[in-house]
Amino acid sequence: MRNKGLLIVLSGPSGVGKDTVIEQVIKNDSSIKRSISATTRPARPGELNGRDYLFISEDEFCKNITEDRLLEYTKYCENYYGTLKKSVEEILADGQNVILKIEVDGARQIKEKCPDSLRIFILPPTMQELKNRLLNRGSEPYKNLEIRLKRAIEEIKFSLQYDYIVVNDNVDECAAVINSIVNAEKFKPFRMKNIVNEVLNDEKNTYR
Repeated sequence: MRNKGLLIVLSGPSGVGKDTVIEQVIKNDSSIKRSISATTRPARPGELNGRDYLFISEDEFCKNITEDRLLEYTKYCENYYGTLKKSVEEILADGQNVILKIEVDGARQIKEKCPDSLRIFILPPTMQELKNRLLNRGSEPYKNLEIRLKRAIEEIKFSLQYDYIVVNDNVDECAAVINSIVNAEKFKPFRMKNIVNEVLNDEKNTYR
């Protein structure tokens, strides 16, 4: 019997390098699939619809909320972000692992709806380094930078409620740690219950 896939929630402040880390995590383990979040914010230079995000209108996003199509959602810097239920459920049912990049508000919702999810928080090595990364990105006005840094402090405080915290000082090392965590989590007793029951049933058949 194949176990249901593992739902992995990855959070961290803006600029910490979540996208780059996720890309490396998936390269390291092909059984991990990325769920593409929906958002109402404009695409940044180099971002593609359907690869980085599903870029949709606010009206369409609100319709998804009303029709209960979202696993979680939040509003961040005047834009909505959320995860569509259907795409995640299909991947998990197929035995694949799904990684979600979501904000801490969404992570709270996931924990309530999916208590067996694995939550990992990516931490910057220092706040100064986080500020430097945001400045180097150069994609937003300074006003938004201040908002993101203030929000980052609150998110980092909340990180202590996650299952694991990993510092992103080096992308390859950070991704390798996350892969190790995921591999270990797969074999937790409560996740192996179906396999254990299958073995026990087989043992009963053996002595008939």
